[in-house]
Amino acid sequence: MERRPGVPRLLREINDRAALELLLATGPMTRGQIGNLTGLSKVTASQTLARLEERGLVEVVGTQAGGRGPNAALYSVIPSSAYVAGLEVGPDLISTAVADIHGNTIAEITVDPDGHDDPVPIVHGAIVKACRSAKISLSKLRGVVIGTPGVVDPRSGDIRFSFDLPGWHEGIHQALAGDLRRQVTIENDVNLAAIAERADGAAQGVDDFVLLWASRGLGLAVTLGGKLHRGRSGSAGEIGYLPVPGVPLPEDIRTLPGRLPSLAGGLQSLVSAEAVTELAQGYGFAAGSASECVKVAVAAGAEGEALLDEVARRLALGVAAVCVILDPGLVVLAGEVGHAGGAALASRVEEAVARICPVRPQVVTTTVTDKNPVLRGAVLAALDQAREELLTP
Repeated sequence: MERRPGVPRLLREINDRAALELLLATGPMTRGQIGNLTGLSKVTASQTLARLEERGLVEVVGTQAGGRGPNAALYSVIPSSAYVAGLEVGPDLISTAVADIHGNTIAEITVDPDGHDDPVPIVHGAIVKACRSAKISLSKLRGVVIGTPGVVDPRSGDIRFSFDLPGWHEGIHQALAGDLRRQVTIENDVNLAAIAERADGAAQGVDDFVLLWASRGLGLAVTLGGKLHRGRSGSAGEIGYLPVPGVPLPEDIRTLPGRLPSLAGGLQSLVSAEAVTELAQGYGFAAGSASECVKVAVAAGAEGEALLDEVARRLALGVAAVCVILDPGLVVLAGEVGHAGGAALASRVEEAVARICPVRPQVVTTTVTDKNPVLRGAVLAALDQAREELLTP
């Protein structure tokens, strides 16, 4: 039998993937530009684009004037080829964003759990409401990522425990996936904030950094080699439980039937929002929240320096403990307190760390401009899933 010449299937898949990845990363491009950047010949680039058009993934969105001859067609990934949903779940509110395959948010809604403990109908309702706002069907979603406080088991995908969400327990991950009939990922909220920071903030292009989240509680995300480090049990970054000399040790942190894990003791007790607010009152800065107290201290100039110095000293205890082990080079302060302190607090933390350990990391404030970095991180993580699915024939 005569063998017909042709490009092997695997090679076609590699070419399709390379072209699609390039278009997703850079935006509209001509056939020639795609060929030059991927190393494909004009003929192969044309065949690749034709296959992607046939699959409903790319389309011509315009032309680009060149030299002699007709203008070159500009190709782009079709925004509606896939959608994703990102969620941030807290004890009082659930925020949901729906984005197209380019990462453009087309709908964002917030719902109140209203005292309901079962996460499945609450999450389902939030996603359905967001999809209706985006005017798409639930079946169009290719990725769903949910950000929650607490420890997420990397093996099962379930929350091992969360102080704020007692209803989120073993089996919820599978229940959500079954209810929504698609892959669902539950991720620690601070880890998602770090994803947003690396994509849009102060850690762009940085492979090794830590993000310290100082808000109601204290959390840490570790990125090494460009990847989140979760640890064997998913507990990497639970820095609030770090033992601190002179501070009571955390006790009874296990989740027991009918009881929530304790947040008392350890570094958490020094730099939680409640602790910062109480500390600020002692320095004469009374306000409605920890972030407001810190903002007032920053605006007060010399009068607020003593409070900022003490907050920085406390945060430095955790930063130094991490840096002498990981030596990340960059530390990003985020969360309610970290964002409010700005450069005034970041520089103090950097100085305080340098005084107590041989490692001096660069300490900066988050530059993610999105009002909800956890939600943005959830969308970005969901996009990775959706794009991988698109790239798989």
